Amino acid sequence: MVSSDKDVVILAIESSCDETAAAVVRNGREVLSNIISSQIALHTLYGGVVPELASRKHIERINQVMEEALAEADMTLNEMDAIAVTYGPGLVGALLVGVAEAKAVAYAAKKPLIGVHHIEGHICANYIENKELSPPFLCLVVSGGHTHLVQVEDYGVYRIIGRTRDDAAGEAFDKVARAIGLGYPGGPKIEKISREGNADAIVFPKAKVAENPYDFSFSGVKSAVLNYINGCKMKNIPVIQADVAASFQKAVTDVLVEHAMMAVDEFQKDKFAIAGGVASNSVLRAGIERACRQKGIAFYCPSPVFCTDNAAMIGTAAYYEYLAGRRDGWDLNAVPNLKLGER
Repeated sequence: MVSSDKDVVILAIESSCDETAAAVVRNGREVLSNIISSQIALHTLYGGVVPELASRKHIERINQVMEEALAEADMTLNEMDAIAVTYGPGLVGALLVGVAEAKAVAYAAKKPLIGVHHIEGHICANYIENKELSPPFLCLVVSGGHTHLVQVEDYGVYRIIGRTRDDAAGEAFDKVARAIGLGYPGGPKIEKISREGNADAIVFPKAKVAENPYDFSFSGVKSAVLNYINGCKMKNIPVIQADVAASFQKAVTDVLVEHAMMAVDEFQKDKFAIAGGVASNSVLRAGIERACRQKGIAFYCPSPVFCTDNAAMIGTAAYYEYLAGRRDGWDLNAVPNLKLGER
């Protein structure tokens, strides 16, 4: 990786799902602006993200969000050193809006274009507030679409040691929340109601994957919750929402913590980070932090605003790609199933 003896300022765009976001980031760790236009109110009406509606909203908002990001940073497009954008993974229509915008802006302003992997962005969110953090370290990425246990070997160099075989953790939260009548988005609603429940009221299963002890599977615990609810209905037993939510949350977070600490022991890392939307869950954060403290290793996590989808994390990831010499052409396209480490 080459170094830079001058400030590098990047305008970043993120539109992989239902947040239209733009940010200006200096030298990878200083966020000058971070604008997020959320679509949660819209998609709540339908119980989840509707891809076509998400794409339309991105088209409506993306120019305004980008202009707001530049205005808040008190900078102009000409002062940017590069334009960065999430190009995968995500919803293909949503990604295409961001990629098209970034290409048009980069071309018009004669600026380099840098495509960023969404999961790499989540991992790099840890650098924003933890200036001292540098690779190597382990990172647990938990979001609506992904659950990865990753070895961060260097900036831009990742090795996945565990991943979900079916539902991601955030996806399971959404499905269970819908099943017990909480609605969308599931993660925050389950966390909130769980505070009133007994996490030991119901013992839900914790799946183990024989071929790889670091892989995850959350479809079983989701099915167990549905079976429990159906069983209660058949027996005319009231379903206590708070107990079901708390017990489910405990089953999921216990598995995440166990896998994380097993990796710490095997790979002998002294730094552990979490990232992604579910990383804002206070029970998970507390569980990992407690486990790290017991093992005497450093624990890192972004603030909740940098856990959910945002463009600041994309700008941070793009900075290290910029230093490594990555530049994309005008043929950059959306890749909805992009794997971490692929180019």
